[in-house]
Amino acid sequence: MARGKLRIYLGAAPGVGKTYAMLAEAHRRVERGTDCVVAFVEHHDRPRTEVMLHGLEQVGRREIEYRSAVFTEMDVDAVLERAPAVALVDELAHTNVPGSRNAKRWQDVEDLLRAGIDVVSTVNIQHLESLGDVVESITGVRQRETVPDEVVRRADQIELVDMSPQALRRRMAHGNIYQRDKLDAALSHYFRPGNLTALRELALLWVADRVDEYLQQYRGEHDIRSTWQARERIVVGLTGGPEGRTLIRRASRMAAKGSGSEILAVYIARSDGLTSASPKELTVQRTLVEDLGGTFHHVIGDDIPAALLAFARGVNATQIVLGSSRRKTWQYIYGPGVGATVARESSPDLDVHIVTHDEVAKGRGLPIARGARLGRARISWGWFVGVAGPALLAVLLRGMENGPGLANDVLLFLFLTVAAALLGGLLPALASAAAGSLLLNFWFTPPTHTLTVQDPENIVAIVIFFAVGVSVASVVDLAARRTHQAARLRAESEILSFLAGSVLRGETSLDALLERVRETFAMESVALLERQNDVEPWTCAGSVGSSPVTRPDDADVDMPVGDHMALALSGRVLPAEDRRVLGAFAAQAAVVLDRQRLVGEAEKARRLAEGNRIRTALLAAVSHDLRTPLAAIKAAVSSLRADDVAWSKDDEAELLEAIEDGADRLDHLVGNLLDMSRLQTGTVTPLIREIDLDEVVPMALGGVPEGSVDLDIPETLPMVAVDPGLLERAVANIVENAVKYSPDGTPVTVAASTLGDRVELRVSDRGPGVPDEGKRRIFEPFQRYGDAPRGAGVGLGLAVARGFAESMSGTLDAEDTPGGGMTMVLTLKTAAGHVPAAPDLSPQVTS
Repeated sequence: MARGKLRIYLGAAPGVGKTYAMLAEAHRRVERGTDCVVAFVEHHDRPRTEVMLHGLEQVGRREIEYRSAVFTEMDVDAVLERAPAVALVDELAHTNVPGSRNAKRWQDVEDLLRAGIDVVSTVNIQHLESLGDVVESITGVRQRETVPDEVVRRADQIELVDMSPQALRRRMAHGNIYQRDKLDAALSHYFRPGNLTALRELALLWVADRVDEYLQQYRGEHDIRSTWQARERIVVGLTGGPEGRTLIRRASRMAAKGSGSEILAVYIARSDGLTSASPKELTVQRTLVEDLGGTFHHVIGDDIPAALLAFARGVNATQIVLGSSRRKTWQYIYGPGVGATVARESSPDLDVHIVTHDEVAKGRGLPIARGARLGRARISWGWFVGVAGPALLAVLLRGMENGPGLANDVLLFLFLTVAAALLGGLLPALASAAAGSLLLNFWFTPPTHTLTVQDPENIVAIVIFFAVGVSVASVVDLAARRTHQAARLRAESEILSFLAGSVLRGETSLDALLERVRETFAMESVALLERQNDVEPWTCAGSVGSSPVTRPDDADVDMPVGDHMALALSGRVLPAEDRRVLGAFAAQAAVVLDRQRLVGEAEKARRLAEGNRIRTALLAAVSHDLRTPLAAIKAAVSSLRADDVAWSKDDEAELLEAIEDGADRLDHLVGNLLDMSRLQTGTVTPLIREIDLDEVVPMALGGVPEGSVDLDIPETLPMVAVDPGLLERAVANIVENAVKYSPDGTPVTVAASTLGDRVELRVSDRGPGVPDEGKRRIFEPFQRYGDAPRGAGVGLGLAVARGFAESMSGTLDAEDTPGGGMTMVLTLKTAAGHVPAAPDLSPQVTS
């Protein structure tokens, strides 16, 4: 009997619509004539889900008595006896009541699949076994019911049921998921926007991995070798050297810039087993890449660039990270290196990143154009062939009774000269030509054993032999020179291109540019010096390296930039041909310095403009908002002092109350102005100590009318590390702002809760709320949202509250209140050593 197929609806959180989607799929199948039954579906008293059950055949549940209570579970035997084509089984991670056929519901599903029944099921991302710790760190709730990842991965189809956190919270506020009495607790704890966003990202990434597995299988079945850039996959090429750690960390930073990116570190060993890699270093790098969430791979291949590219294309990589070569400059004669070869042979859809590191032998030095750099090994072989070769050939030919003849002897010696030229260049070839000419004359040209040549034809042969040897050596030497000149020009063009690009992008800082100069020319230090005029001393505008010089005269190389600026380098004397590129660097350094100064001046101008704006707003506040309570106080005092009016005691009490209210308003406005001034000048110094919220928050409510606030501060909250005075002022401003905008008769809710190592104080009102584009602006100084009356304050309350919160390492943010209004969320750190208890949530929240 063929095994049944499993289809899973995967969601990020309860309430996204998994069960509804599963039942809708069942209705579609029934309409097509498929034998489909409901084996077990829990609607949790959700009306719309319950309606979807109508019209579908349901298999009766099995009742099990456990601890004097009766529970209902899926009757697996009844479903097997019914033998439908498709069975709907909700909540795949559910734990069955003891006494059931299996301990877990996913095991019941396995029994149905083995019987050839197709199963459609649901599960939330937080119930996957591998994500238990991650979900607990995000939500503070440990999932007790889990399902092995492999069970879900084996599903024939996985469909993600997605919903934005805002939409899900709105569904909850409308009562579509939980009852009203559980709504506030769920919204304040598990169903917070941050939690839902993180769970949604986990679900999307997990499904993306599953899709990627199918994509790899499809590419393998259809023999597709080109890269499909469906997601960022970064391959790190390792050599076993210490620079590998730098490359892995650089790749991790690249991967962090895009969600879902993957790191694959690969070490390619030669098949002959000869390698310089340190096993200990490879172990360290394997541990590092695995700690950063990547994977380590060991590949065998004699052609390292080809093997690396084959691996990258095989895993559908989009980027390759390689380190700059650790070879000496002269060793590049053996080839362009792995990095250059991989970059040249990679396809346009595979980016190659070459990363510098501390192990680079001489930085990015330009090739030195002093003759043909053929390498020590080749030059040594050239001298051996050019000097020892003719002698050995002469001994071999003299040992033959009947030699091949003078013409053939000349060709054999000419062959050695050409070989010496190809291997060692000009000088070994000249030595070979000279030695061959002398040996031909002494041993093989009549009269032998003398340096005299009688036959003119023999003289011509020896002369032609010498000329051909010298010509071949010259051609080889010229080709080597041209190769190095081309390499040098290419390096210069790359550097100039880098400089031109940095000018256009405006990205390079002065220190980065000077460090580039130091690496490029292999210097010990680089400094940019300047002075006001010809008589003023030199000052250092920027420097890198050890012991930078303070005067151009003390430098090994100095490059003037205009009349009063110079780039000074110490370490070695540069050849004349390097000064052209150095001049471009010097000009760019001057441009970068000017740009940095302009940016600094622009920042100063911005601060001045901000200060002017605040001063203007302060003057406006003084001219109106501060004068209003002063006018009321003055009018009341003048009335009391009037001799022509006899005030009753009630009238006097009313006037005194007006004076007191005006003084309180004036004190509040002046206090906020002074607080804002302290925040602007950075003179706020919080005195942090451990305290309970219920000692501070009630004191902050003294400025609001009685009965306008519902306070919910649990006694079980951990202590917080705050400045009590600053916290009281911040909470007072937040609450007063909420009461100001809340409708009459509707109290403001002030509730506190824990989340991990933080304590949150949520102040919720039922006012008009603030749109998303205005939430950032309400925290700016002297900003009042909407049609707030002029007498409502100077617009500093929330700005001061956020400033005080941030000075205590906390945060203050605005969120929408479900059902209308705005919620201010004040987040504070718990005191050290106080571990908060996990919130007590309804079982439905985690099911």
